[in-house]
Amino acid sequence: MILARRLKLLTKFGVAALALGALATSGKAQNAYQGKFTLEVETHWGGTTLPAGDYTFALPSNSAPYRLYIQGQGVSAIIQAATADQGVVSERPQLNVVDVADLHTVQTFEAPELGVTFTYWTPKQKPMGRKEARQKMAPPTTSASQVSENKASIQVRTAGR
Repeated sequence: MILARRLKLLTKFGVAALALGALATSGKAQNAYQGKFTLEVETHWGGTTLPAGDYTFALPSNSAPYRLYIQGQGVSAIIQAATADQGVVSERPQLNVVDVADLHTVQTFEAPELGVTFTYWTPKQKPMGRKEARQKMAPPTTSASQVSENKASIQVRTAGR
């Protein structure tokens, strides 16, 4: 009889422990912002080199320090924004890539849903000499879009879109 009571009490504690464990795992932290993007070429992003391909990202918190967790193509990286401005230029999320000395480098990440533009470290472009500057100038008939060929935007697909 005593054994039956102890077994009943032990069963109640066991069920309670299982219920608490299930609640704890279902309350997993959610990311503040997440999504996917595709890089057409090898791209540098804040000291990390990402090969061309598909990637996923997660921003665990929408407060500083702003760290993006990136995975894909056999690469896992944590990239921290240098600054975060409370202004967004575009209406859709995008990575803005610049070509600095033949290296494609992410300069900014615009996240309209958060109302923030993240800026990342980019290498400085070496100043051109006088002779090079004259040769690289665009002809007067070149349109503005052709002059800014060293900049590109990559569409970002956020979760739930």
